[in-house]
Amino acid sequence: MKTQLNRRDWFKSTLALTAGIALTSSLTKELMAAPMSQAERSFFGLKTSDAQKVRLNSNENPYGPSEKAKKAVMESLSRGNRYAFNELEELKKIIAAKEGVNPSYILLGAGSGELLVQTGIAYGLEGGRVLSAYPTFPLLMNYAQQMKAAWDKVDLNEKLEHNYEALASAIKSDTRLVFSCNPNNPTGTVVSDSIVRGFCEEASKKTLVYADEAYLEFLDPSQQKSMVSLVQNNPNVVVSKTFSKIYGLAGLRIGYLVGQPDTLKKIAQYGDTISPSQTALAAAKASIGDEDFMKLTREKNSVARKVLTDYLDQKKIFYGKSLTNVVLFPAPKDGKKILSQLDEKGFLIRIWDYQGKEWCRVSIGTQDEMKNFVRAFDEVVA
Repeated sequence: MKTQLNRRDWFKSTLALTAGIALTSSLTKELMAAPMSQAERSFFGLKTSDAQKVRLNSNENPYGPSEKAKKAVMESLSRGNRYAFNELEELKKIIAAKEGVNPSYILLGAGSGELLVQTGIAYGLEGGRVLSAYPTFPLLMNYAQQMKAAWDKVDLNEKLEHNYEALASAIKSDTRLVFSCNPNNPTGTVVSDSIVRGFCEEASKKTLVYADEAYLEFLDPSQQKSMVSLVQNNPNVVVSKTFSKIYGLAGLRIGYLVGQPDTLKKIAQYGDTISPSQTALAAAKASIGDEDFMKLTREKNSVARKVLTDYLDQKKIFYGKSLTNVVLFPAPKDGKKILSQLDEKGFLIRIWDYQGKEWCRVSIGTQDEMKNFVRAFDEVVA
């Protein structure tokens, strides 16, 4: 009886959430996981079009998809009339080999976003609490709240990094899941893998640990220390990855979870059996192992990011030390005015609310886009 009630509550809550999304602005539709600040609610409620604007608001890769991915997508179109059962299983095997696990340890989805939603539903239905740092990527916790779970938040430290010691202390007897995002969105900051690993090992003795590694490939290869190695012997650790960021496939929607089969089964029951499309599967398959494209993206992103951080250093504006494609810093003036005036100049960014202040979250575009942005931003905040 309890299971039936939970599923009914899940269905009703999902309908309510869907209805809510339908009434929000176009920005929310584009950034389904983005918490809207008060400034954004005021400004974007009147906004009509993002056409021809420089999108520094979505953490997208301005250089992708790769040529290999484009070619694979074109070739896959002839199979567009067929369900991609075989292609999905083939990609599972390829990803499993890359991650060093059995294919049964892989769950594919339409971006890691879909998998975050499914996990939020699966563990939110249990009631209790979910725990994360804040600010971070909130989609999983938002859906858990829709299932009536409580969301406990732990502020970042003074460097805008996850405070794993404080997170560990915040775990309660009814904490169903702890969310860890390293590198973190919206700050781009990174915590040492030894600290993250130690936290995952200890926290997973009490509850499920969900490690989001969407931005891991932006780090130098020698720094890309995944928590996947913990999964083999630990049913309470799952790791999510995506093809949206370094691979530039955000619009094609494909990502995956690595976890033990029983854990993935619990999550998968709230999703489709085959949500990735033929085109997404083909692009992902072609992108895996494309080291040249990833290196190109990392190098270009680093140069473009430095344009922004050099400007912030010059103006003595504090920011989190980002190693990815996004930077967070305090808004020098009213957030709504920044959004409005940048929009007039052709640039889109985000404004986040945190600790009673407004913060600018700026995605990294091309070098030329960032040069033009800092000139426009300087005029806006003058």
